[in-house]
Amino acid sequence: MKAMICAAGLGTRLRPFTLRHPKALVPVDGVPMLQRVIERVAAAGITDIVVNIHHFGQQIVDFLQANRNFGLNIAVSDETDRLLDTGGGLLKALALLGENEPVLIHNADILTDLPLSLMIDFHKATKADATLLCSQRSSSRQLWFNGDNNRLVGWENCKTGETRPAGFAPGTADEASPFDGVHIVSPALFPRLRQYHEELAGHERTPGAIAPFSIISFYLSAAAESNIVRFMLPTDYQWFDVGSADKLEIARQAFPSLRL
Repeated sequence: MKAMICAAGLGTRLRPFTLRHPKALVPVDGVPMLQRVIERVAAAGITDIVVNIHHFGQQIVDFLQANRNFGLNIAVSDETDRLLDTGGGLLKALALLGENEPVLIHNADILTDLPLSLMIDFHKATKADATLLCSQRSSSRQLWFNGDNNRLVGWENCKTGETRPAGFAPGTADEASPFDGVHIVSPALFPRLRQYHEELAGHERTPGAIAPFSIISFYLSAAAESNIVRFMLPTDYQWFDVGSADKLEIARQAFPSLRL
């Protein structure tokens, strides 16, 4: 298995730090978030990693070089010219990752003490095409899964009532969970990922260029014919989305007690 760490975000909610630095280098308890995620990925036995960059990307390149890539095989997928979202970012990164092994994708601003090996083992045991980390936290945006087979069936914005795919309505056996920014994709989905991109971009796309698109939108498009499942975060582990100043402070206060 290989890994991709999504570190290209603008981090507008973490200003003023992100006016001069990339979000992925925000320190939590003295350690940059990117380093914490790299160490968690490495602890799961993964040594081949791609990190995508955009906002102040050279600082991330310099950080990795200064730390000698933490003794791992780390390559950089450069999105300096255009931010590609997670779907487009993964598609671009496949040139570095290859297409023969599953890829664990981890947002740089997601911190958790969950041993990623538990999620990897679950993915292998279920022979899933994709496995999405979910939890029981409160969120206005929810993924829906079939309660009988744990497969992804839809998405809902609870504030606006918007659902996807078009016409989706949760069934009596369906269960809702928010997505927690960590997922595993098997090679079986890579051709479908390319096809989705081609259909999405259409004639507006510059030949050879990759257009931005959401990985969740892709998963929803593939759900009917693919085994896309959830892995529920066990209640004895913690999870933090460090995407804003208030959430950063919560994470900083909690870190001394985390099993990292």
